[in-house]
Amino acid sequence: MKRAIPAVLILIVLTSIPLTAQVRDEFRVPDIPGFQTLKMDPHLHTVFSDGLVWPTVRVHEAWREGLDAIAITEHIEYRPFLQDVPGDHNRAYDIARPVADQMGIILIHGSEVTRAMPPGHFNALFLSDANALEQEDWRDALREARDQGAFIFWNHPGWDRQQPDTTLWWEEHTWLLENGMLHGIEVANGWIYAPEAIQWCLEHGLSMIGSSDLHNPSSMDYDLGGGQRRSMTLVFARERSAEGIREALDERRTAVYFKDNIAGPQELLDALFRESLVVESVTRHANRFGVTLYNPTDIPLELSKAAGNEAGLEFFRQVTVPAMGYRNINVYMADPSARESIELRLQVDNFIVGPGKGLPVRMQLTPDDDQPGPGQD
Repeated sequence: MKRAIPAVLILIVLTSIPLTAQVRDEFRVPDIPGFQTLKMDPHLHTVFSDGLVWPTVRVHEAWREGLDAIAITEHIEYRPFLQDVPGDHNRAYDIARPVADQMGIILIHGSEVTRAMPPGHFNALFLSDANALEQEDWRDALREARDQGAFIFWNHPGWDRQQPDTTLWWEEHTWLLENGMLHGIEVANGWIYAPEAIQWCLEHGLSMIGSSDLHNPSSMDYDLGGGQRRSMTLVFARERSAEGIREALDERRTAVYFKDNIAGPQELLDALFRESLVVESVTRHANRFGVTLYNPTDIPLELSKAAGNEAGLEFFRQVTVPAMGYRNINVYMADPSARESIELRLQVDNFIVGPGKGLPVRMQLTPDDDQPGPGQD
């Protein structure tokens, strides 16, 4: 009698076939002074919990999509494919590690403690043994993670299945914070954005985290060919290594990329913006300065006029400098010939430094020479 092949095993085979002619899509995000900008997805699943791919596929996806680091974080409490895919809670990491080393992807050993709200779901990174987190009480599970020296963050606080009406901070989260078991919060989880998490991170000195929480193959959740990118964490590290990532996480040098937005501490986003916008030229004309801006990154820059600009300067309300592209703007004024320079006060709307708050910046514009541009405007 023929035995049916479990569907999950068929899927493992299909998604584990190596692709020929793999091409890496570099995600151009600049370094900031003193630090490298590493792209990390710290929340991923495979068939060793409830994901639909083999662990090595997560490594190949990360390489193709321009990431530097990932963590495979299988659920401790939920393993629907266990009958077909046995193995302990460390098995996915053990399988993926040789391929990650070969491809230059930093693989971090992690796991997910999956509980009802409160307190919800938590990822623990930099574990030595995920099996020890299999505890009846969630407090004991997270104590074990802490005792292994893990970096622990709260997953998707705004997930409507656990917080259907309002995204709340519970007394259980205060207890975790006070007992050294809460070091970060996901601001973005896939398509879920929790602006409340930005404020909590700022108030409590926690790292801002972004992740895809992929269960499907990444191409099923994101239109990669159309330019979509997964949500992720930008880590500003002193070196490209697991140790460099850990040091940056502990020092809260992170920002969150999601849907062409970046959320993070103001000083980090200010440094990133300064490396992301180039004033290519400033030309003096009869009644204006003509300015050419260039964006050398893969993230568009959405600029808007802020309060406090000098009276008499007339320029855009909102403008976008496209990714890897140019934008010409005009700043009109009386008697440009009498001006050595001007200052624009702007807000970068898609660089988010607080709930509903874009990054404030000042742009100093000095003409390239003292000769007026051709023609009367």
